[in-house]
Amino acid sequence: MTKSELRILYKQKRRDLDPKTLEKLQDLVLINFQQVPLPFLGCLHTYLPLHRQEVDTFPIVDYLQFCNPGLMVAVPKTDLSTSSMLHYVYDETTVLQENEFGIMEPVEGETIDPLCIDLVLVPLLAFDEKGFRVGYGKGFYDRFLANCRKDVIKIGLSFFEAETEITDTGEFDISLNYCVTPRKVYEF
Repeated sequence: MTKSELRILYKQKRRDLDPKTLEKLQDLVLINFQQVPLPFLGCLHTYLPLHRQEVDTFPIVDYLQFCNPGLMVAVPKTDLSTSSMLHYVYDETTVLQENEFGIMEPVEGETIDPLCIDLVLVPLLAFDEKGFRVGYGKGFYDRFLANCRKDVIKIGLSFFEAETEITDTGEFDISLNYCVTPRKVYEF
Protein backbone atom coordinates (compact mmCIF):
# COMPACT_ATOMS: atom_id res chain seq x y z
CA MET A 1 0.00 0.00 0.00
CA THR A 2 1.04 3.60 -0.48
CA LYS A 3 1.73 6.06 2.32
CA SER A 4 -1.47 7.99 1.66
CA GLU A 5 -3.56 4.79 1.69
CA LEU A 6 -1.90 3.68 4.92
CA ARG A 7 -2.47 7.08 6.57
CA ILE A 8 -6.20 6.83 5.95
CA LEU A 9 -6.38 3.19 7.07
CA TYR A 10 -4.36 3.61 10.28
CA LYS A 11 -6.00 6.84 11.38
CA GLN A 12 -9.29 4.95 11.22
CA LYS A 13 -7.84 1.92 13.03
CA ARG A 14 -6.76 4.22 15.87
CA ARG A 15 -10.17 5.87 16.05
CA ASP A 16 -11.75 2.41 16.32
CA LEU A 17 -9.80 1.49 19.48
CA ASP A 18 -11.98 1.60 22.58
CA PRO A 19 -10.46 2.99 25.81
CA LYS A 20 -10.12 -0.41 27.52
CA THR A 21 -8.33 -1.97 24.54
CA LEU A 22 -6.15 1.11 24.19
CA GLU A 23 -5.03 0.89 27.84
CA LYS A 24 -4.12 -2.78 27.41
CA LEU A 25 -2.16 -2.04 24.21
CA GLN A 26 -0.27 0.79 25.93
CA ASP A 27 0.78 -1.56 28.73
CA LEU A 28 1.93 -4.24 26.27
CA VAL A 29 4.01 -1.74 24.28
CA LEU A 30 5.78 -0.69 27.50
CA ILE A 31 6.46 -4.32 28.48
CA ASN A 32 7.90 -5.09 25.04
CA PHE A 33 9.91 -1.86 24.97
CA GLN A 34 11.73 -3.09 28.07
CA GLN A 35 13.07 -5.98 25.95
CA VAL A 36 14.94 -3.71 23.52
CA PRO A 37 18.71 -4.04 24.11
CA LEU A 38 19.85 -0.46 24.64
CA PRO A 39 23.24 0.98 25.66
CA PHE A 40 23.52 3.58 28.41
CA LEU A 41 21.85 6.75 27.09
CA GLY A 42 22.75 10.38 27.72
CA CYS A 43 20.06 12.09 25.63
CA LEU A 44 16.63 10.95 24.48
CA HIS A 45 14.40 12.71 21.95
CA THR A 46 10.71 11.91 22.24
CA TYR A 47 7.53 13.12 20.68
CA LEU A 48 4.74 14.28 22.96
CA PRO A 49 1.76 12.05 22.14
CA LEU A 50 -1.51 13.31 20.78
CA HIS A 51 -4.30 12.44 23.23
CA ARG A 52 -5.44 8.84 22.58
CA GLN A 53 -4.07 8.87 19.05
CA GLU A 54 -0.49 7.75 19.59
CA VAL A 55 1.40 5.40 21.85
CA ASP A 56 1.95 7.25 25.13
CA THR A 57 5.67 7.96 25.47
CA PHE A 58 5.56 9.13 29.10
CA PRO A 59 5.78 5.64 30.69
CA ILE A 60 8.65 4.80 28.32
CA VAL A 61 10.47 8.02 29.23
CA ASP A 62 10.03 7.18 32.93
CA TYR A 63 11.47 3.70 32.32
CA LEU A 64 14.45 5.11 30.39
CA GLN A 65 15.14 7.72 33.08
CA PHE A 66 15.16 4.95 35.70
CA CYS A 67 17.66 2.92 33.63
CA ASN A 68 19.79 5.94 32.66
CA PRO A 69 20.26 8.25 35.67
CA GLY A 70 20.78 11.83 34.51
CA LEU A 71 19.14 11.17 31.13
CA MET A 72 18.44 14.42 29.29
CA VAL A 73 15.08 14.43 27.52
CA ALA A 74 14.40 16.56 24.45
CA VAL A 75 11.08 17.30 22.76
CA PRO A 76 10.47 18.94 19.39
CA LYS A 77 9.07 22.30 18.46
CA THR A 78 8.10 22.67 14.81
CA ASP A 79 9.01 25.60 12.62
CA LEU A 80 6.36 25.59 9.91
CA SER A 81 8.12 28.25 7.85
CA THR A 82 11.13 25.95 7.30
CA SER A 83 9.39 22.57 7.83
CA SER A 84 12.01 21.79 10.48
CA MET A 85 12.15 21.15 14.21
CA LEU A 86 14.11 22.56 17.11
CA HIS A 87 14.75 20.34 20.11
CA TYR A 88 14.25 21.61 23.66
CA VAL A 89 15.21 20.16 27.02
CA TYR A 90 12.07 18.75 28.62
CA ASP A 91 11.71 18.61 32.41
CA GLU A 92 9.20 19.47 35.15
CA THR A 93 9.68 23.23 34.51
CA THR A 94 8.96 23.11 30.76
CA VAL A 95 5.96 25.19 29.73
CA LEU A 96 4.01 23.70 26.84
CA GLN A 97 1.45 25.11 24.45
CA GLU A 98 -0.59 23.54 21.68
CA ASN A 99 0.52 24.17 18.09
CA GLU A 100 -1.78 24.36 15.08
CA PHE A 101 -1.62 20.55 14.64
CA GLY A 102 -2.90 20.04 18.19
CA ILE A 103 0.54 18.91 19.42
CA MET A 104 1.96 20.21 22.68
CA GLU A 105 5.31 21.98 22.26
CA PRO A 106 7.71 23.86 24.54
CA VAL A 107 7.24 27.63 24.57
CA GLU A 108 10.94 28.26 25.14
CA GLY A 109 13.99 26.79 26.82
CA GLU A 110 17.41 25.32 26.22
CA THR A 111 17.88 23.82 22.77
CA ILE A 112 19.76 20.58 22.07
CA ASP A 113 21.89 19.83 19.03
CA PRO A 114 20.60 16.74 17.14
CA LEU A 115 24.15 15.36 17.20
CA CYS A 116 23.89 15.00 21.00
CA ILE A 117 20.88 12.69 20.80
CA ASP A 118 21.41 8.96 21.42
CA LEU A 119 17.85 7.66 20.96
CA VAL A 120 14.80 8.99 19.11
CA LEU A 121 11.27 7.77 19.79
CA VAL A 122 9.74 8.31 16.35
CA PRO A 123 6.01 8.90 15.85
CA LEU A 124 4.30 6.91 13.13
CA LEU A 125 0.97 5.78 11.79
CA ALA A 126 2.22 2.56 10.18
CA PHE A 127 5.48 0.79 9.33
CA ASP A 128 6.66 -2.06 7.16
CA GLU A 129 8.85 -5.14 7.53
CA LYS A 130 11.89 -3.21 6.27
CA GLY A 131 11.62 -0.58 9.01
CA PHE A 132 10.19 2.22 6.90
CA ARG A 133 7.43 4.27 8.46
CA VAL A 134 4.44 6.31 7.47
CA GLY A 135 4.31 9.54 9.41
CA TYR A 136 1.87 12.40 9.12
CA GLY A 137 3.13 13.53 5.73
CA LYS A 138 5.07 16.69 6.55
CA GLY A 139 8.56 15.14 6.54
CA PHE A 140 9.64 16.70 9.85
CA TYR A 141 11.15 13.53 11.28
CA ASP A 142 12.95 12.41 8.11
CA ARG A 143 14.65 15.84 7.90
CA PHE A 144 15.49 15.73 11.61
CA LEU A 145 16.86 12.17 11.51
CA ALA A 146 19.08 13.06 8.55
CA ASN A 147 20.82 15.59 10.85
CA CYS A 148 21.39 13.12 13.70
CA ARG A 149 24.49 10.98 14.18
CA LYS A 150 24.69 7.87 12.01
CA ASP A 151 24.54 5.69 15.14
CA VAL A 152 21.44 7.33 16.65
CA ILE A 153 18.93 4.64 17.65
CA LYS A 154 15.53 5.15 16.02
CA ILE A 155 12.58 3.38 17.64
CA GLY A 156 9.00 3.52 16.41
CA LEU A 157 6.05 2.73 18.64
CA SER A 158 2.85 1.27 17.20
CA PHE A 159 -0.41 -0.29 18.35
CA PHE A 160 -0.44 -2.35 15.15
CA GLU A 161 1.84 -4.86 13.45
CA ALA A 162 4.02 -4.30 10.37
CA GLU A 163 2.69 -4.02 6.85
CA THR A 164 4.56 -6.15 4.33
CA GLU A 165 5.74 -3.16 2.32
CA ILE A 166 5.18 0.56 1.90
CA THR A 167 5.24 0.75 -1.88
CA ASP A 168 6.25 4.39 -2.31
CA THR A 169 9.25 4.87 -0.03
CA GLY A 170 11.84 7.26 -1.41
CA GLU A 171 15.51 8.12 -1.10
CA PHE A 172 14.89 10.55 1.77
CA ASP A 173 12.94 8.06 3.90
CA ILE A 174 14.97 6.90 6.89
CA SER A 175 14.31 3.47 8.31
CA LEU A 176 13.94 2.61 11.98
CA ASN A 177 16.26 0.38 14.00
CA TYR A 178 13.32 -1.05 15.97
CA CYS A 179 9.57 -0.81 16.16
CA VAL A 180 7.78 -1.89 19.33
CA THR A 181 4.21 -3.14 19.20
CA PRO A 182 1.96 -4.88 21.75
CA ARG A 183 2.92 -8.25 20.24
CA LYS A 184 6.64 -7.97 19.55
CA VAL A 185 9.80 -5.99 18.97
CA TYR A 186 10.76 -5.69 15.31
CA GLU A 187 14.47 -5.25 14.66
CA PHE A 188 15.61 -3.91 11.29
